[in-house]
Amino acid sequence: MDRRKKGSTELRLMVIGSSGPSQFLLTNALLGREVFPENIASISESRKNFGELDGRPVAVINGPNLYDKDISQQKRKMELRRSKCLCIPGPHAFLVAFDLEKISPNEMRAPKLMKERFGRHSLTYCIVLLACEENVERATLEKRVRKTDWHLRELIEKYGGRFHLFSKNWRDRTRDQELLQKIERMVASLGGGCFSSRTFQKAEDSVKKEEKWLRKQRAAEIKKTWSEMEKRYIAEELSQQKDAYTNSVSAEIRAKAELNNGWLRTSLARGLGTGLIVGVVVGALLGSIEGPGGMVLYGIIGGAVGGSAGGTAQVAIKHLEDRVAPPARLNFNSIFINRFFAAPRS
Repeated sequence: MDRRKKGSTELRLMVIGSSGPSQFLLTNALLGREVFPENIASISESRKNFGELDGRPVAVINGPNLYDKDISQQKRKMELRRSKCLCIPGPHAFLVAFDLEKISPNEMRAPKLMKERFGRHSLTYCIVLLACEENVERATLEKRVRKTDWHLRELIEKYGGRFHLFSKNWRDRTRDQELLQKIERMVASLGGGCFSSRTFQKAEDSVKKEEKWLRKQRAAEIKKTWSEMEKRYIAEELSQQKDAYTNSVSAEIRAKAELNNGWLRTSLARGLGTGLIVGVVVGALLGSIEGPGGMVLYGIIGGAVGGSAGGTAQVAIKHLEDRVAPPARLNFNSIFINRFFAAPRS
């Protein structure tokens, strides 16, 4: 039986990890499939995937772990911006993932980082998700969380006291309904809307501006495709085909705008500039040993190296579509042309 709720809107869920694989285990559990490999412990680029949680459409957004030491500060800032662009106009819930057996001092400090990176009211929209082994008695774990482990209880209280236990085995979907109900109750208690802030608003404005530019770039292509449709379809059928094509193109444009827009390019330019300046200064200091000529020479070399390091995010720009779920990175125009115009209509 189809369990999808009629008229149910998509929930945007931003998954937050402190360190280790917990957030990736949670994403697999939410979507009921292996989006991330079992042994993954970190990512350097923000991603969005789509699926269903107990029949409710969801978009799940992941970014680098809060305490990931393998990426630079500038890259971290850029990916924080990108994760916000992927989640506009804002998440309905932040799902903060921890391993029940590995609560470290970093985890205890995570709420402070959450407020710094998403806003002081972001904790109001949080639910703590605790990863546990599937063969452990849930009642015992619930009792431990509520009554025995005061460190864990203190951590959960910082997130509003809401928590949920989930299995590390993503195939176990027995508690999906319970989790969805917890999320929906929290959203309803907060007025039914999503979390927002000035940076999420900035992300939304930038994405919309980029969408407008991309749509203008494709105007001639869209007009040509519509013209071809008008030669082959009439009345209601024509309207349906136009709507389907337009929706697909809009989805493709939105996906590209979320991953590359003016706000993100500004962050990239700052990284490039910072690397260039630091490289020049360090190179000049080293070159001072050789005298004025050495300062100039090493300054130039240092600037080139620093600028190159600061601009490494360009690689991400060239591979933007690799970080979107498959439906968002298809060439929708070619799909529609192949589907509708490959053979004459009988």
